[in-house]
Amino acid sequence: MLGDSFEYAKEAIVGKWMQWLLLVIATILLCLPLLGYSLKVLRGEKPAPEVTDWGTLFIDGIKYAIVSLIWAIPLLIVFFVTIGASIVALSSNPASAMGALGGMLFGLIVCAIIGILTMIFATIGIIRFARTGSMGEAFNFKEITVTIEKIGWVPYIIALVVLIVVQIIISIIISIIAMIPVLGMIIQLVLMAPIMLFETRYLCQVYDAAGAA
Repeated sequence: MLGDSFEYAKEAIVGKWMQWLLLVIATILLCLPLLGYSLKVLRGEKPAPEVTDWGTLFIDGIKYAIVSLIWAIPLLIVFFVTIGASIVALSSNPASAMGALGGMLFGLIVCAIIGILTMIFATIGIIRFARTGSMGEAFNFKEITVTIEKIGWVPYIIALVVLIVVQIIISIIISIIAMIPVLGMIIQLVLMAPIMLFETRYLCQVYDAAGAA
């Protein structure tokens, strides 16, 4: 799947410099058209679709952003309640620093757990939204769970872990590139779309494994 995803991203941009330029423009425009474009990839379009119909890309990007924000609400609530309470306690009573730090650590652990669970279900939910066109399907826990069961919980989680490891490696490389004055920022901007294509195509294949099963 990693090899297929890399070839997919490469074929979408190498030798297609106008399309790459349009993807960079989509990135500059608050990433909304790029999010809309990624939904096309998640629908299983192969080879990578042309960058056209900007109105639809914008609308789909806004829908994608809304769905992602809704999925993030539980994490945001827990973060602000636990971390916020610890900060308030620390600022109002410095003598209780140990207790506040303990509360902050507890909050971070809870946030990490919720974040992992959210990622497991939201990933499939967002692809369901892409495939059906219904924002409600992004939160259809019954069908999301059925899809994961078809893929297999262990293979699915391993696939996500592999992607996370790759993302970490890419982030380290990008961070090093970012240290180059001016040029680093330009390179980051240019590489954002190909990286998105790679990751989105990978998740598309993970989802399609349910059908193969």
